[in-house]
Amino acid sequence: MFDKLKNLFMDKQDQETDDKYILVPESEINENLKRDIVNLEEVGEVYCKSLQHKYRSKIEREDKQNLKIWVCRDIDGDQLPNLSSEQCLEKEYRSQVAINFDGFTDEEDAYVHYIQLWYYLGGYFKGAGILYDLSKNHLEADIEEKLEELLNQL
Repeated sequence: MFDKLKNLFMDKQDQETDDKYILVPESEINENLKRDIVNLEEVGEVYCKSLQHKYRSKIEREDKQNLKIWVCRDIDGDQLPNLSSEQCLEKEYRSQVAINFDGFTDEEDAYVHYIQLWYYLGGYFKGAGILYDLSKNHLEADIEEKLEELLNQL
C-alpha cells in the first residue's frame, strides 16, 4: 500500500527519491504534526518568493515570461480561495511548491513542476499522510534544482 501512496506524491517528471518523504500513519496526525506542516509551508513560501526573484531574469532570457513560484493548496483537487495551512489536517488536503511560467494565470490549476510538501490521503477506512522530510532535505535547494532543470530543458 505504501508504494501506491508514494506514487501519488512523486513528481513523475523527476521521480523523487524515497527518502524525501515520511509516511505518517493516521494515528500520528495531530496538532504537533499540524505545527510542523504549517512551518514547512511557511518556509516554502519564503523560499518561493526569494527564488522567484532570483530566477525571473534567467527565465526571461529564455524568452519565457511570468515566472511564478508559490505554495499552492487544495482539498480533493479544489483550490479554494481561502484555503490555508490551518486546514492541513482535513482529509485530502494537499500542499506543494508549484512552478510555472509563460501564459500562466491564477485561474489555471496546471503548472510545469511541483514539489509535494504534504498530502493527507483520506482513504476509505484509514488515512495516511506523506510529508516532505525537512530534517533530511533542504527545500530551497530542491526548488532551485527544479528551476535549473527547467532552464536546461528550455
